[in-house]
Amino acid sequence: MSRSSTPSGERLQKVLANAGMGSRREIEGWISAGRVEVNGSVAQLGQRVNPSDAIKVDGRKISVRRLEPPQREVMVYNKPEGELVTRKDPEGRRTVFDRLPKLKHGRWIPVGRLDINSSGLLLLTTDGELANQLMHPSRQVEREYAVRVMGEVTNDQLEELVHGVELEDGPARFEEIVESGGDGINRWYHVVIMEGRQREVRRMWEAVGAKVNRLKRVRYGSVILESALKVGRWRLLADGEINELLKTLGLKSDKKSARGKRPVRGRESASPQRSQSKPAKSRHETNAGDRRQGEKSRPKKQERSKPHREANADPWAKSRPGGRRRR
Repeated sequence: MSRSSTPSGERLQKVLANAGMGSRREIEGWISAGRVEVNGSVAQLGQRVNPSDAIKVDGRKISVRRLEPPQREVMVYNKPEGELVTRKDPEGRRTVFDRLPKLKHGRWIPVGRLDINSSGLLLLTTDGELANQLMHPSRQVEREYAVRVMGEVTNDQLEELVHGVELEDGPARFEEIVESGGDGINRWYHVVIMEGRQREVRRMWEAVGAKVNRLKRVRYGSVILESALKVGRWRLLADGEINELLKTLGLKSDKKSARGKRPVRGRESASPQRSQSKPAKSRHETNAGDRRQGEKSRPKKQERSKPHREANADPWAKSRPGGRRRR
């Protein structure tokens, strides 16, 4: 019996998404509506295409150059409160894409979202497949947040959050909660969660009767938000950092980039060619490259569900050593 041959080419929706035409779900809708043609015939969902195929959307041919897969880049952006993770807002509010550098080929795809009132680490990539892998619940990629809660939180409430609460879209739980101090009626916690449903962290605290008034993501997988990366600024991950992210997913590392070492220093959004690092005035004002050099002694991969509690990871929280940890 002959072996069945592996289908050639890539799925049409993936090719068009990587070309920056839209999201996969959006493009699947175009295909279902008959708006996409391949070699003069109406395309079908799941259809595979090759570089030699002629593709049209709404009668307009997509150039071969645009359909070439973009070089993989991964960016970390320190999102401020008040920005939306969307390409266009009907109300004209500011979006994260207003600050990001423009691409000649491909587009920036956000890895998950942060709502308008949340801040912190947002990953973006030109690789649609990598973005999907990082967001998929089956990959169990850790997300860590610094959360400021108003009012007293009891031990019973914390235990309930660790063991699981019921939300309208299904059960949810924190892998771990670490108490991190606070002043007055506000208390800080670092929490780890393995999925990214809409407003999930806020909804979980609300489910036990607590109110969140500050929420900041400080880690996604192996990527930690550095204090050197100021609010509203971004930087590209180095090759080694991308490989660590791939290991988080159980994927093979990339070969060394043809461009050699990637730029790693933070840059201002208003002028992509300017470095965000200021001349050093104290031991705290180091650029991202120097910071990583000094962190070689830290284990490359953290233990599962062990929140990153470096004091400068969250400028709002006053973390206290020895805070109680719940699992």
